[in-house]
Amino acid sequence: MANTSEIRNGLCIEFSNDIYSVVSFQHVKPGKGPAFVRTKLKSLTSGKVVDNTWPSSHKIDIVRVERRHFQFLYHDDMGYHFMNNETYEQTRIAEKLLENPLLIKEGANVEILFHADKEIPLTVDMPQYINLKVTYTEPGVKGDTATNTLKPAKMETGAEIRVPLFVNEGDLIKIDTRNASYVERVKQ
Repeated sequence: MANTSEIRNGLCIEFSNDIYSVVSFQHVKPGKGPAFVRTKLKSLTSGKVVDNTWPSSHKIDIVRVERRHFQFLYHDDMGYHFMNNETYEQTRIAEKLLENPLLIKEGANVEILFHADKEIPLTVDMPQYINLKVTYTEPGVKGDTATNTLKPAKMETGAEIRVPLFVNEGDLIKIDTRNASYVERVKQ
């Protein structure tokens, strides 16, 4: 047990029979009345974001978590399979724990957040940017480049994202994994 003075961004706590990560917090000391802590919490199981306010001396349950480095191996009907980079043990992760599962490429390194006491995976943190090859896209029409027009493109992993008209089949592009958006073309 800890109190609200120990709250910081990224702290994992148990609240309402779920595990939450602190997204943001603010200690407030009004002119009248007692101090309190206003927080924004993100559920690690459902991804739902909630706002909560506690009195300044309220007790909270801190959950001990560990970040471990894994490498993505393959995907099948059972889920996504990862290998621990230190022990070479394999683990299976459900698709709901991955934010953009179609963007992950075989051999990619990720960080998996585990509940330290129960040894269950909580979230999978992919790298912020990933480079993928365009396998199919319609050719851009000459003269349409005056505006920021986007067209659909199919990636090597099967994901479909919107890209500018000048991107062609075979191009290697940088993608932001947080929102599955095009960033830039990468020189090969």
